[in-house]
Amino acid sequence: MNDPAVAAARGRGDGVWPLIHAERAALAADLADLTDDQWQTPSLCDGLTVRDVLAHLTAGASLGAVRWMAGVIRCRFDFDRQVAVRLAEQLGTAPAETLERFRSVVPSTTKPPLPPLAMLGETVVHGEDIRRPLGLRRDHPGEVVTRVAEYYQGTDLVVVAKGRIGGLRLVADDGPFAVGSGPLVSGPTLALIMAMTGRAAFCDELDGAGAEVLRSRCGAG
Repeated sequence: MNDPAVAAARGRGDGVWPLIHAERAALAADLADLTDDQWQTPSLCDGLTVRDVLAHLTAGASLGAVRWMAGVIRCRFDFDRQVAVRLAEQLGTAPAETLERFRSVVPSTTKPPLPPLAMLGETVVHGEDIRRPLGLRRDHPGEVVTRVAEYYQGTDLVVVAKGRIGGLRLVADDGPFAVGSGPLVSGPTLALIMAMTGRAAFCDELDGAGAEVLRSRCGAG
């Protein structure tokens, strides 16, 4: 039986900050020995290198609601411009400085006006945007990927996810996550997360009658 109190806590993101901090620390450790050439590897985010994406994560962990709103107003509500400006602020002069700035925010609880679960999702998804092109792999804890999947299936905040999986049944084959109705899409929870947030590179890990439908929606929205 579902416990309403537990469900409410999950919705608020109770206990999420330690998970965010652990994911950040793991990413920093994974990137400790990259060469200068590796830092210039294109990420899964169009037009951004892995170094750029790491700077974007640092920016997100450094930007409270007041500064975020001030930046939005300064950029005349051009959110893409706001992201680019904040990324540039955290890039530093060399990859070593980019990484050191990210390490400095590993324990941060600063955030834009987003729920903590959105910050966990950003950390996991952008971490994979960095790792996958570099051939790095992380075995994310089951609680982390399940909570992130449950968050994204119900929202289009920041990134279209709920809208991308409409009319499909998503079922994880490595955990309890399951949602929706329609043609089946099954696979690892992480691959489902990355596909529902538009990363076609992970669709090869998915099976079922709805897998190609979801692949066709990646990169849209």
